[in-house]
Amino acid sequence: MGLTVTEKIIAGHLVEGEMTPGSEIAVRIDQTLTQDATGTMAYLEFEAIGIPRVRTDLSVSYVDHNLLQSDFRNADDHRFLRTVAARFGVLFSRPGNGICHQVHLERFSEPGKTLLGSDSHTPTAGGASMLAIGAGGLDVAMAMAGQPFYLRMPRVVGVNLVGRLQPWVSARDVILELLHRLTIKGGVGKVIEYFGPGVMTLTVPDRAVIANLGTELGATSSVFPSDEMTRAFLKAQGREGLWRPLEADADACYDEVIEMDLARLEPMIACPSSPDNVVPVREVAGRAVSQVIIGSCANSSYRDLALASLVLKDRAIHKDVSFEVNPGSLQVLENLEINGLLLPLIHAGTRMHQSGCLGCIGMGQAPATGTISLRTFTRNFPGRSGTKDDQVYLCSPETAVASVVAGAITDPRDLGEMPDIHLPERFVVNDGGIIVPPKDGSRVEVLRGPNIKPLPVFDPLPDTLSCRVILKVGDNITTDHIMPAGSKILPLRSNIPAISEYVFSSIDPSFAMRAREVGSCMVVGGENYGQGSSREHAALAPRYLGVRVKLVKSFARIHRANLINFGIVPLTFKDPDDYAYIAQDGHVEIPGLRAALLDGMDEVELRVDGRLIVARLELSRRDREILTTGGLLNWTRARIQGV
Repeated sequence: MGLTVTEKIIAGHLVEGEMTPGSEIAVRIDQTLTQDATGTMAYLEFEAIGIPRVRTDLSVSYVDHNLLQSDFRNADDHRFLRTVAARFGVLFSRPGNGICHQVHLERFSEPGKTLLGSDSHTPTAGGASMLAIGAGGLDVAMAMAGQPFYLRMPRVVGVNLVGRLQPWVSARDVILELLHRLTIKGGVGKVIEYFGPGVMTLTVPDRAVIANLGTELGATSSVFPSDEMTRAFLKAQGREGLWRPLEADADACYDEVIEMDLARLEPMIACPSSPDNVVPVREVAGRAVSQVIIGSCANSSYRDLALASLVLKDRAIHKDVSFEVNPGSLQVLENLEINGLLLPLIHAGTRMHQSGCLGCIGMGQAPATGTISLRTFTRNFPGRSGTKDDQVYLCSPETAVASVVAGAITDPRDLGEMPDIHLPERFVVNDGGIIVPPKDGSRVEVLRGPNIKPLPVFDPLPDTLSCRVILKVGDNITTDHIMPAGSKILPLRSNIPAISEYVFSSIDPSFAMRAREVGSCMVVGGENYGQGSSREHAALAPRYLGVRVKLVKSFARIHRANLINFGIVPLTFKDPDDYAYIAQDGHVEIPGLRAALLDGMDEVELRVDGRLIVARLELSRRDREILTTGGLLNWTRARIQGV
């Protein structure tokens, strides 16, 4: 039986395990990326491992999240990242050079390679036929130290694309349609792989949009074949020598196949407040908008901004709309200017921002109270924009710019004939925003500001765990709920004691205070607990406050891995109905938990206010050892020291 593209890449990088869906495997990582919101902690963790230099083929540190410098903290973190990169042999992408996923796609993507990134949208590089996976910062630190990445072998879902997109329908509508069909849980435990004749009609930037937003399906990654479109993209970037053909074998067998006719798609939009609350644009057309933003790692490429420029060349921005653009990279901005596409945007009254994530992670660009904000961003979780009770819709650049002109949500097909968009055969490349480390960084001084605090040290798991249910929550709790982002909190990412004060603050402002008073505690949740960002602070900060167990109906992949990395035991209900019998502030005792983990038991009994509840321990042998030692850093140090 033949192999899929995903299976070929995994087979070529397999270090441990067998490629049986659901079983634990370990794969060699070729490249890593970090961004500044997660990267500072990742490099503190790398330092703690004690390796003098990174051992990957390529590692890049990007600054694209914490760009607002309202005080010293973000600037200090940027300086730390620049010097620690020089010390350990990591490329450093300066602030303003661009969003990590856009820049990495442009300058470093390579078909057939593996990429691990401390950002959940790392699968963007799957548009260039990489197996790119988002993970917590500690997993990325381990990869930089030369350790393999451990995960459950995913099922491979094939999406058979046929036909060609109609005018005003774009790649964004492809993935919105898939979110509509599968929901935010539909990709859990899976890699989404695209094949079929329709693939050749999509450019690499198109494919990157689809791969990027596959993250919102909960997918491990998304992958496209490497073909002549891939070759043309690499050639335009001056990197054609890295191209290699890579496609599924003719007799490859997918675990599931989804059929999609591109010609039958129409403009789609995700309504508040979830990426899968998707309807056709025509169903919500006419709703007044006050803010429209084109940007984020999903839709900020040259193609997306060129479209907006061409539409606005002979049209005006509606008087009631603030139209804002966040270019994905310095390369995008420079090539727009060179090709005469920047001035029409500026002349029309567009608010041009620096290249970065900005409003996508609540770093500015908050909308006005009670108004609709239309965005080409990745997520519209409640309050993520920075405005309470926000009304954020997610859409394609086509729908965004049509709505800019009309002042209301508008089907872009109402604009008439669509302008022709031509990608440059050769992009003007300027790598001046990327600093190459010295060959020997041993004498580089790593500069630390006063906000950068040492990593907490965690104790091993006790034999019997006695704890309080500190919080009970429902389904689809995101990492934004657990550890909020935004301009107030993000600068604290390198200071665990300070950022811990905000754990669950949007749900229960007293959480941190109560957790400190209780000591050992647990959180109870529903389905898909921990969806969203890869931010390991959503595990690290609760662990600092004393959370030792999370008992839920189901976990999102990255958050579950982060919990294990920091010694929080992830339990799932054997009987989901038992969720109803656990009350907040209830007392829980788990006798013999440590022994149950080390003995390989699949279940453990919890005594909850006198009632017995059975929970599942769906963990590998490695997971169990990590949990009993108190976390991945403790486990790694013990192995290095031979303890």
